[in-house]
Parts: sequence; C-alpha cells; structure tokens
Amino acid sequence: MGDFIVTLLTGLSSAAALFLVASGLSIIFGVTRIVNFAHGSFYMLGSYIGVTMVTALGSGGIAYWLALLIAAVAVGVIGVAMEVLLLRRVYQAPELFQLIATFGVILVIQDVTLWIWGPEDIVGPRAPGLSGAVTIFGEKLPEYDLVLIAVSPVVLIGLWLLFNRTRWGTLVRAATLDRQMVAALGVNQRWLFTGVLFLGSALAGLGGAIQLPKGGADLLMDFNIIAAAFVVVVVGGMGSIGGAFLAAMLIGLLQTFGIQIFPNSTLILMFLVMAVVLIFRPWGLLGKPESPGHGPVEAPEAPLRPANRKLRIIGSGVLAFLLMLPVAHLLLPSIIGDFTLVLVVEIMIYVLFAAALHFIMGPGGLVSFGHAAFFGGGAYAAALMVKFTDAPMEIAFWVAPIGAALLAILFGWFCVRLTGVYFAMLTLAFAQIAWAIMFQDAPASVAKALGEWFGWTAVEQITAGDDGILGIWPAEWASSRVTYYYLTVGLVVAGLLVLRRILFAPFGYTLRAGRDSPLRAAAIGIDLKQHQWIAFTISGAFAGLAGALFVYSKGSVFPTSMEIARSFDALLMVLLGGVHSLVGPIVGAATFTWLNDIFNELSYWRFLLGATIIALVLLLPNGLVSLGDTSVGRRLGLGPGREALA
Repeated sequence: MGDFIVTLLTGLSSAAALFLVASGLSIIFGVTRIVNFAHGSFYMLGSYIGVTMVTALGSGGIAYWLALLIAAVAVGVIGVAMEVLLLRRVYQAPELFQLIATFGVILVIQDVTLWIWGPEDIVGPRAPGLSGAVTIFGEKLPEYDLVLIAVSPVVLIGLWLLFNRTRWGTLVRAATLDRQMVAALGVNQRWLFTGVLFLGSALAGLGGAIQLPKGGADLLMDFNIIAAAFVVVVVGGMGSIGGAFLAAMLIGLLQTFGIQIFPNSTLILMFLVMAVVLIFRPWGLLGKPESPGHGPVEAPEAPLRPANRKLRIIGSGVLAFLLMLPVAHLLLPSIIGDFTLVLVVEIMIYVLFAAALHFIMGPGGLVSFGHAAFFGGGAYAAALMVKFTDAPMEIAFWVAPIGAALLAILFGWFCVRLTGVYFAMLTLAFAQIAWAIMFQDAPASVAKALGEWFGWTAVEQITAGDDGILGIWPAEWASSRVTYYYLTVGLVVAGLLVLRRILFAPFGYTLRAGRDSPLRAAAIGIDLKQHQWIAFTISGAFAGLAGALFVYSKGSVFPTSMEIARSFDALLMVLLGGVHSLVGPIVGAATFTWLNDIFNELSYWRFLLGATIIALVLLLPNGLVSLGDTSVGRRLGLGPGREALA
C-alpha cells in the first residue's frame, strides 16, 4: 500500500514541471498559433539561470525562492526579446514558417548556454528546509515532492483567475477563439502577443527552475522536455490550460508506473497515449474542434503553375552540372575529391525525402511531424531483406518503397481523420512508436520464433536495436562511388518528375482543391479524406525510396534514421525552401544539408547554423524560393517563386 501511494505521489510531483512548461506552450500556441520549438530551451534556461541566481543570492530561506522567481522572470524577458526581435517580423509569413525561426533560436541558445555555463551537468541546490523525507506507510517520499505536488494546482488556479477575472485574460481568450475579430475591435494584438510570450516563457522558466533540487541543469534538457510538453498540450487540447493540467497528471502517472510495471514501455508510452486519445478524441481531452478549412499550411496567393522558360534553363543547367561532376572529379581529383561526390549524394537523398514530405504539405495542406518513419522504414525494409534473405540490391530497391507505403497506409488511415496540429502530432506519435520498435528490437524468444516461422537460421535479433544493421552495400555493378552517384541522381530526378506529374494530373488538382476549400470540395462530391490518404501513401513510398538510397550509401542503418530529429530536419528543409513551390524542397534540402556540413566542423557550429537560419527567415520570410519576389530574383527570371521545376 505504501509503495503504491509513494509511486502515485512521485508521478504527481514529476508532472508539476511538465505542467508548467506545457501550460506556457498551450497559451502561446492558442493565441499566436506559433509552434514554438524554442519552448524547451526556455525550460533549460530557467534551470541554468536559477542555479546562477541561487548561487548569487544564497540558498537560505526566502532568498532561494526569490532566486527561482527571478529566473522565471528573466526567461520571460528572453521570450519577449525573441518575440520583438524575431517573431514580430515574420507574423505575416505562413504560420508554420515561424517554426524555422524558433528552431534557429534553439541552436543559438544551445551554444550560448554551452559558452556561459560549460558542458558539465550542474547539480541542483537543495531547497532550504526540504532536504529530508516523509514516511508514508513505511515508504519514504522526499519532502520537496510534496511542494511540487502543491505547485501545480496553485498555478492552475492562478491562471484561471488571470484568464477569467481580468480584462487582459479576456482578450487572450478572445484571441484564442478569433484573432481577426479581436483585431477588428481595435485591440493592439502586437502587445497582446508580447504579453502572452512573456507569460508562456516565464512558466517554462519556472518549470526549469523549480525542478532543480530533483534534476539539476544540463544541455539536453531542452530536447528532453519539448516532445513531452507537446504531447501534454495535444492530449489536453490546444489552448486548454485545464486540459494541459489533466494531461500532465495523466502522463506523469503513466510514466512513473510504467517504469515499474513495463520498463521497456517508457520510450513510447506517452506517444501511445497520445495516439489513442487522438484516435477517439481528435481534439484532445478538453480541446475544441478547429474551424473548417483552418490548418497550419495556408493556401498560396497564386496557383502552382509550370516553370517559365528561364527557370527551365536554370534547372537544365543544374542537372547538367550534376551529370558532369563525376567527370570533373576524375579529371581534377585534387579539387573535386571523393567527399564532394559523397556530399552531393547525401544532398540528393534528402532532396527526394523533402520532396516526398512537400507532396502532402504544399499541395495537400497536411504537415507531418513524423515522416522519418517512412524514410527509416524504407531503409530498414531494404536492410532486413538483405540480412535475412540475402536479396540483391535491385529487389531491395523495390521492397523499400513498398514497405514504406504499407506503413503509410496503416498510419494514414488514422491520421487523415484529423486536421492541423492534431494531424501533425499523431504522425509524430506513430513515428515515435515505430522508432521505439526498431530501437528496442524484438525479444530473443520472439525473434527466434519468427526465424523458425520464416525458415531463417540462428536468429536472435531482428533489427539489432541501437547496434543497427551493418554490411548493406550496393551490388557489384554499382559498388564504385561514381556509379552509385549516377544511380542516386537518376532515381532522385525520376522521383521528382513522377511527383510533379501526379501534382499536375487531375488527382493533384483535386488534392489542392481540398486544401484550398475543403467545404466546396466536399460539396461537389470529392472524397477529400480518401485523396489525402492516397497522397499520404504516395509520399511515404517516395520517402522509403530515399531511405533505400540512404542505407546503401552508408552501408548500414540505425534507429536514428527514424528519430524525431530526422523528421524535423525534413520539415525544416521544406519550410526553408518554400512550401508553396515545387522548387522549394529542392532548394531547402540542398541549402540545409550544405550549411549543416559547413558548420558541423566548426566550434559553436549550432550558433552559426542557427544564426544563419534566423537571418534567412528575416530576409526571405516566405522561403528561399521567394528570392524570385525580390528585384534580384526578377532580373534572373525566377518569377514569383511559385513555379514547378519541370
């Protein structure tokens, strides 16, 4: 009995910091519609600044708690600085494009934190007078856990009073429901957004500071908390503080009990919960349905149209350059070395991956946060065929997109029932579940049983978990670097042309009609969900083909090919290039991969990459292809940036 109660209270205390972070994230998204990836960085800064303030003011009595409050306020001010200096300049850009700006902020804060506090983890100071433990039915519980349990309802009540008993809170709730109407009433939304960013960021900072006695401060805190915070916000319902509280308690308890009952389930438990909730309650526990037609991808101002003559010439020139590069490598190996070909192969693979994601994002209006499931799924499908059947590369290249397409059919059947951020988060949930399966592998008994069923001998592992599957090399005829280079370029170009052809076929026009006006599309008899499901499957198949090219280029595959970071990389590539142009994912993938390679070898490379991304966001707030909207772009004949490269 005592063990159960202590475990229950431990789960509730763990949920406290998670609720503070999630409530701030929910407030920010509800009003500004910004998917703020930097929110985890504010949580991390709260911990580091909290340690610094406790050291400066002392850890005794009221000074300790004052230090934590100062840390929260300081993080709130940092959030205001981000809003004023960066986000305010890109509010007119597509909503999800602002995601790139917050991602750049993550990278900058990572290296600034490293520079100020160093790489070592910092042990959190003990709260004064709360370093002991209480005994409950013979089991001990830290006294500080009881403080954390009390913090959550206090903050919840304070937020309820703020939003329901003050004029500012009323305006925030009104803006959450209808920003346009609030603006029409003459409310200064600029300062409203600034206040919301301060409050949300301060709550994240408070969450980071208040957990110091339990967790301390380290450089991985931002990425460790942000996924859980998004899960809580989505499970509770976007913009619902009460929902965030309920979901945080639920996730905290499930994680705590899950560790004891099913230790291997902790990697996927919260994502599994989110998937189940969204399937049966598509808008979260206490959320409200999104208005028809509202989603995270806005319709373009001009329709997608074929490329003009000058852009075709540029595209032909790029293709000619790619075809001649190996020749130049053979003639001038000292200038164009082997690494250049390797880098171009990697760029081409990510171009196809980004184009596959763009297929549902731009024309389909659906944003996937988990498309790495199909990229990695294709890679694993090819690798498993080689590992267990010794299949030739030619067969594996067929199996990879088919396997990824089957996975997309399964995931898509559930996902296309949702819209907006809920769709995006459900794709993330399924992708994380797929990643956990590859990471943890099947138990030895299950692997052996499957081996006997399929006639495989000496099978103890299937995916080999974190060790990955090694020795996946191209066929003999494609084993040379130059030959595999041409194979990659050929398959990627063919894949791009097929995707383009589909988009300019009746199916593509119908898909775009459903994106621009779902109600009208339904009124004329278009089965929008079926079209989206088919598009999701096609997108997954081409992502799987990119995965097959990837595994043969590296000779191995690891669970990292399916992790969240890979999905977000593809998302950033599409948004960085421009979501409303077929050229966008090509330009975005090439630019992001190239910049990542340049900065990766430098000290504080995250700061340099993040600063570059932020600069591109400010200069070209509609993506790199919007260079065609500038005077320089028009002189080059790039047009308004909406052409399809044919």
